[in-house]
Amino acid sequence: MARMIPAYCANSAPPGEKAVFAALRDAPETDDWVVLHSLGIAQHERQVEGEADFVVVVPLAGLLVIEVKSHLTVARGSDGTWRLGQDPPIVRGPFQQAREAMHSIRDYLLSKRVELRDVPVLHAVWFTGVRARATLPDSPEWHSWQVLDSNDVPTAATAIQRVMAEGAEHLASKIKYFGFGGRGPNQGIAGRIVSTLRPRFEVVITAGDRRQAREGQLARFVEEQYRALDSAADNTGVLFTGPAGTGKTFLAAESAQREVAQGRTGRFLCFNRFLGRSLREKLADVPGLRVGTMHQEMLRLAGLSNPPAGADGDFWERALPEQALEGLAERSEGEVLDFLILDEVQDIATDKYLDLLDLLVKGGLRDGRVLMFGDFERQMVYGRERSRDVLRARSPHMASFRLSDNCRNLPRIGYQVNILANLAPGFREFRRTDDGIDPTIIKYTRGEDQTALLRKSVSDLRDEGFDLTEIVVLSPLGEGSVAASTSDAWLRQVLTPFDGSKPTKGRLRYSTIHSFKGLDAPAVIVTDLDDAGGSNFDALVYVGLTRATDRLTSLVETNTLRRRIKGEP
Repeated sequence: MARMIPAYCANSAPPGEKAVFAALRDAPETDDWVVLHSLGIAQHERQVEGEADFVVVVPLAGLLVIEVKSHLTVARGSDGTWRLGQDPPIVRGPFQQAREAMHSIRDYLLSKRVELRDVPVLHAVWFTGVRARATLPDSPEWHSWQVLDSNDVPTAATAIQRVMAEGAEHLASKIKYFGFGGRGPNQGIAGRIVSTLRPRFEVVITAGDRRQAREGQLARFVEEQYRALDSAADNTGVLFTGPAGTGKTFLAAESAQREVAQGRTGRFLCFNRFLGRSLREKLADVPGLRVGTMHQEMLRLAGLSNPPAGADGDFWERALPEQALEGLAERSEGEVLDFLILDEVQDIATDKYLDLLDLLVKGGLRDGRVLMFGDFERQMVYGRERSRDVLRARSPHMASFRLSDNCRNLPRIGYQVNILANLAPGFREFRRTDDGIDPTIIKYTRGEDQTALLRKSVSDLRDEGFDLTEIVVLSPLGEGSVAASTSDAWLRQVLTPFDGSKPTKGRLRYSTIHSFKGLDAPAVIVTDLDDAGGSNFDALVYVGLTRATDRLTSLVETNTLRRRIKGEP
C-alpha cells in the first residue's frame, strides 16, 4: 500500500478526494509510492500555491500533481468557461489549476536544489463523479492522458501508471534527450522530494517563539515529530515519552484534532488544572472532543460540581475514582467514546484512575484507540515512580515512541537545565537557533531575602524588551516564596497569582512550579532554589527551568549551586 501523508483523510473532505485517498491508500503493489494530499487539519489554509489536492511520487516513474473534482456534471462552454455541477461558471478551469500547482511545486523543489533532471513532473485532473474521458471534448488546454474519471477509481494505481507512462513519452517527444539515461526519480531523489514537500502539506498552527510571531504563526513539524505522527497512524495504541520541551502536549493536541477530523469522538485529558484550562480554550471549537483534567472528568462523572471542603489526597486518589465509577454505571450512555488521549500520563497512571479510564474508551486500554504522552524521567513531581509499570500491565501491546529533540527552549537554556537539574542524559538536540544570550544564575545565601534580586531580574528583562505579561516567576514554594511574601511596594503592586487565565497588561504572574507544569512563558525567573527545601528537588528544578522558552533567570542558594556544578546529589 502507498504511504499517505498525512495518514488520514478528513471527514469534511469532498467525496471525490476521499474516494481517491482510499483508492490510493489501499491499492496493491504500491509499497514504494508516497502520496501527499493537502487536506488541511482543523481548517488550516492550504500551503501549496495552486491548491494541489494530491501529489503522487513514484520511484522510476515520476511526480504527478492531481486536481480532484467531485461534481456529478462537468461541462465546458464554447466561451471557455467551466460549469462544475451547480457551481457558478468559472474561467480558471481545473486543468489550469493543476498546471499552476505543478509549476509551483516544481519551482519550489528546484529552489531547494532537488535534482529533477529526467524526472517526469506531470499534472492531471481526476473527475471522480463522471466518465469524463468519454465526454470531454478535445482541447489544446489538455492532453487526453491528463484526464482521469470515475472508471479509474477502482483501479487507481493502474490509472496513475498509465498517466505517468504517457506523460513521460510526451515529455520525451518534446525535450531532446529527456530520459536518455533512464527515468527518475531514483529512491534517493524520491525521498528528497517527499522530505522537501512534506512541511508544505502537513502543517499546524501554534504559538510562535517570540512576541512578533507568537499568535497564529505557522509552525512546521521537525522530522522526529513526523515519525511520531506516523507511529500514531500506524498503531492503535502508542505511548509517547520524552523530556520536557520535546513537544508532547503539542503532538497530543494535534493528534486529538486529527482523530476528530476522521469523524471520531473522544477525550483529551491531562493532570494539571491550568494546562487543562489552556487546552480547553485552544480546542474549544473542536466538535466531539471533551477536554479537561482527569480530576474534572471524575467530578463530572460523580455528579459533583466541586470537590467537598477539605478534600485530601484520599478523596482524590481513592474516594473520587470510586464515585466516578458508580456514576458511570448509572449514566453509561454516551460516555464510551472512540478514542482517549492522555497528556502528563506519568501523573495519571494509578490503578484507580486506570480502572475508570478503561471503561471510557471503546476496546478499553488494552485494545482501544489510546494515545498517551508522558515524561517518566523527571516530571514525576507527585512521586508516582511505578506509573510506567502500571501502564504496561494495562496495555501490554502498546507501541512506544521516544521524543528527544527539544522544540521549546533555546539551546543555552537546555544546557543549563542539564547542569542544575543533574540531567543525564541531558538535552543534546534543539530545534531552535541559539541567540547567543546565556541564562542568568544569581546566588543567594540561605535565609537571605531575595526581593532585591527578584526586582533586578524583572528590571533587566524589561530593559531587554520583555513585557511584564511575558514574564513568569516560579518557585518550588507556595506561600513562603519570595514572590508571595515580598514586602517590596512595587513588586506587590504588579505581582498577581497565576490562575490559568490570559495575562493582564501591567501584571507580573507568579506560581508554584507544580501549578505551572505543562505550560511555558517567554521569560521565566525561578526563585528559592535550595536543595534543603524538601523532596523531589531535582524534578522541581527540571520542571521549573524548562518552562522558559527564551530567557531564564535562576536564583540559587550558594551551596546548592556549588553541589549542582560539581554534579553532587
